[in-house]
Amino acid sequence: DADGALAAARSSEARWRAGEPLGPGDGVPTSVKDIFLTRGRPTLRGSALVDTAGPWPEDAPVVARLRETGAVLLGKTTTPEFAWKGVTDSPRHGTTTNPWDAARTAGGSSGGAAVAAALGMGAWAVGSDGGGSVRIPAAFTGTVAIKATYGLVPMYPASPFGTLAHAGPITRTVPDAALALDVLTGFDSRDWAAMPTPVGSFLDGLDDGVAGLRVAFSPHLGYVRNDPEVAAAVRAAVEVLAELGAVVEEVDPGFADPVEAFHQLWFAGAAKVLEAFGEGGAERADPGLVAAIERTGPVSSSRYLGATAVRMDLGVRMGRFHETYDLLVTPTLPIPAFEAGGDVPPGWHSPDWTSWTPYTYPFNMTQQPAASVPCGRTVGGLPIGLHIVGPRHGDRLVLRAARAYEAATDWPTTVPTVAQR
Repeated sequence: DADGALAAARSSEARWRAGEPLGPGDGVPTSVKDIFLTRGRPTLRGSALVDTAGPWPEDAPVVARLRETGAVLLGKTTTPEFAWKGVTDSPRHGTTTNPWDAARTAGGSSGGAAVAAALGMGAWAVGSDGGGSVRIPAAFTGTVAIKATYGLVPMYPASPFGTLAHAGPITRTVPDAALALDVLTGFDSRDWAAMPTPVGSFLDGLDDGVAGLRVAFSPHLGYVRNDPEVAAAVRAAVEVLAELGAVVEEVDPGFADPVEAFHQLWFAGAAKVLEAFGEGGAERADPGLVAAIERTGPVSSSRYLGATAVRMDLGVRMGRFHETYDLLVTPTLPIPAFEAGGDVPPGWHSPDWTSWTPYTYPFNMTQQPAASVPCGRTVGGLPIGLHIVGPRHGDRLVLRAARAYEAATDWPTTVPTVAQR
């Protein structure tokens, strides 16, 4: 939206010169994932099934908050069809690749958002996260992302994936992620699960460090196999946290892989999406999405409730776990970015995107805050992500630990943080 962005930038400049900015995001160049409704602009959700004609009369809550603070909306970023998977390609927009190696995937489903942030195409990018969708591409592109506690960033309309779907920013630095959350959070009556507007700024206490925090380091959750370079980088990052004064213990949270329950919940939502387009919709949709729905099979009410029971038990387990530990740290992903063009790495043992994202989707099931922060690169130069998970409503603690690690290391960035203004 070149014309609209330039006009918004000029208006912001005038407000700053007059000493009357609308808020902390006034003038900040920002992109919005093409999942969020944007007034006057199509929201196509990566799908050829969506009619571009609209109408488009309404902003999603995150877009409304950005407008209220005067952010400069650059445009919409790419997503796989209906944000269904962990890479970003779609029938509507083709394949989004990685800025560190254009032959590799950027991850997804907020892949366009992460690439925009990684390349400095705007200071903020807003994405959604139903199974890792801001954290996965952040890990693959060397950016920072936080999936806020469910309800902290309001969502409207409700996601077809139900209460698995969160929203959050992708940025170049942790202070920018914190400042973006200041803007994106705030009660919105259109979201029946929206939390009250937070008191204070997420920048408050951001540099308080991790000294004395009880950190559980789980290198593999008890069931994941990691690429050796990923394992080494994450272990080195945890040693940095320990050197900064965190009390680190290597321990698993003690749950089995909940992937089958996640599939029941996730692909029931995906099937419902396609159902809305009537007869013939599946024939025009992403074949991978249709195949995944068919692999999961019909989801009866009994199976759905069974998956919900697994989810509730997982939430109880993690609640008890955080009575002992302030934070849980894992790799964000067990592998670095793989070749673009497929849902999984070539020759992979499974066709499901969840098979290579085992650290992310469990914490959508529990609705906990979780961030990914860069913690190094492979020998081939591909970024690796450190995953920091907090208890429900522990968003500030997650950001504080991410900032402590970031401040102690030298991840390359050339774009000044907005928070420095």
